[in-house]
Amino acid sequence: MPTAIYRHPDCARHDMGDWHPESPSRLQAIDDQLIRARIDDLIEARRAPPASVEAILRNHSETALALVRDHLPADGAEPYPIDGDTLLCAHSYAAALAAAGAAIAATDAVLAGELDNAFCAIRPPGHHARPGEPMGFCLFNNVAVAARHAMAVHGLERIAIVDFDVHHGNGTAESFRDDARVLMASFYQHPLFPYTEPEPLSATHVNVPVAAGSGGEVVRALVEEHWLPALHAHRPQMIFVSAGFDAHRDDELGGMKLVEADYAWLTHRIMDVAREHAGGRIVSCLEGGYELSALGRSVVAHVKALADID
Repeated sequence: MPTAIYRHPDCARHDMGDWHPESPSRLQAIDDQLIRARIDDLIEARRAPPASVEAILRNHSETALALVRDHLPADGAEPYPIDGDTLLCAHSYAAALAAAGAAIAATDAVLAGELDNAFCAIRPPGHHARPGEPMGFCLFNNVAVAARHAMAVHGLERIAIVDFDVHHGNGTAESFRDDARVLMASFYQHPLFPYTEPEPLSATHVNVPVAAGSGGEVVRALVEEHWLPALHAHRPQMIFVSAGFDAHRDDELGGMKLVEADYAWLTHRIMDVAREHAGGRIVSCLEGGYELSALGRSVVAHVKALADID
């Protein structure tokens, strides 16, 4: 099968409290919609191994690792707050290793030619996690860790990271700010958490702020004008996707107006670039998306596009 979905049961054990929008129910909502769409049996299911400490440390400091590993509360105790939005339960470190491990395992399988592409149905998300500290619901930066693995272990020299979450992937941008091997292309609602100030576009940093209320027509135009020329110029050998679905019009954590068809369109454009320059190689990792029905439907649209299912 050309497409696989990577999961690990520990990803559902990370629980920051009933009030928290980044909840275990997000993964169940995705699985329910995949079954409802009758495509679950058409996609290979793979269980992710945990990432090694060595792999995490390629992108994160010892301090960042220790903040997660060494502050786990007892099972059933109150969560430990790294910040007001980022909390640890007894199972958070295992979940974070499983999430990063899924991205690494998917990278290995795609580069080995076992798969054309893969989607990692994982949590906690990653794109806000800075090299030196977790933040914004994120513990380790799953996409950044996998990209570092692809370069260090497989010798890749040109990578693209595409991020379509409603929030700016500040941790990813910081991870590769001085690394010309990695192009990051994103849009993000501005102003909105993490309140990143827009930076000039460059050959490897194509992060485009958009206003609240922006819909598919705005996103499609900026992709055509900014992302695609930069991606083709970079000629990535592999593309990683930070697949956040909180720019959906039903998601109250953002204020954008995308719908499922926009996520399918975005995925097809990313696939076009991957086919031309990267042998079709794509690894996509779940980031945001907090309105459960919209999240599940949007992931179905994304995965159907990856798997070329009509």
